[in-house]
Amino acid sequence: MTRKPRGERHIGLLNGFAAYGMWGLVPLYWPLLKPAGATEILAHRMVWSLVFVGAALLVLRRWAWAGELLRQPRKLGLITVAATVITVNWGLYIWAVNSGHVVEASLGYFINPLVTIAMGVLLLKERLRPAQWAAVGTGCAAVVVLTIGYGRLPWISLCLAFSFATYGLVKKKVNLGGVESLAAETAIQFLPALGFLVWLGTRGEATFAAEGAGHALLLASAGIVTALPLVCFGAAAIRVPLSTIGLLQYLTPVFQFLLGVFYFHEEMPPERWAGFALVWLALALLTGDALRTARRASRALTTEISAPSTTRTTGTTSAARNADSVASGPGPVDARP
Repeated sequence: MTRKPRGERHIGLLNGFAAYGMWGLVPLYWPLLKPAGATEILAHRMVWSLVFVGAALLVLRRWAWAGELLRQPRKLGLITVAATVITVNWGLYIWAVNSGHVVEASLGYFINPLVTIAMGVLLLKERLRPAQWAAVGTGCAAVVVLTIGYGRLPWISLCLAFSFATYGLVKKKVNLGGVESLAAETAIQFLPALGFLVWLGTRGEATFAAEGAGHALLLASAGIVTALPLVCFGAAAIRVPLSTIGLLQYLTPVFQFLLGVFYFHEEMPPERWAGFALVWLALALLTGDALRTARRASRALTTEISAPSTTRTTGTTSAARNADSVASGPGPVDARP
């Protein structure tokens, strides 16, 4: 294992804070796009994201992956599934923010790691450690408490969490870089989104040209708002440990929650605080378990490296497998709302 120079780690941390900070502050941006509706905003986000990412790839001359992807129908099918799921996620999130449900939307990204683990058990037959079982159980209890508090199932949170967990599962199988993956997904989204915007214009319901140059520029900026945090995330992911990225990811829902409570002044009755407290307890259990497991794996790897050469290869492989088991839990993502 090689240790990154301190300067590289600092650059990585700054990029990590920038990425998750921008994702956390994005609820401030979507209301600026009114009177455009959530569907029109979503369509512009798809169209302009492809324009922005395509320009970036053109400058970087990173196109070799596209030809390889077109020759792999299974991977292309998975990209289509990912594009469909993230469309649902993006659209619901934009609607939730502009409809006054920022706190409930933030809850979706708090419980996302718990949903990811639950899907790993149900779909991939993964085994959980006791602390992980306790975290998932506590998360389920939180949903019950919040259901009682809201007087309904917190469907916005659950839809966001399950759609994003599904997206993460598909992306793991696709194994494309963040910028390349976003380019492929938005390429699939582009024609339906552009067609919808044209149709909206023929009905006289489009706001892009009707609300002035400032409004048009804000709608076009949706591409930058989508892609820029992803670029920062990519710079962070190659410079700092996965465990650090895993902790940084909680900045996003924390910022969203604080904005919902203190900026948008959404109601937080006692039962809702109780539900969020249970979610935070579950995340504390999950994070503590992940850090303990990472430390054990690191110690095991250090021990095996210092062992005789005859046992080093086997031991290093075992320790690396333990480290991978930590990474397979709640980890970083490369596209946010």
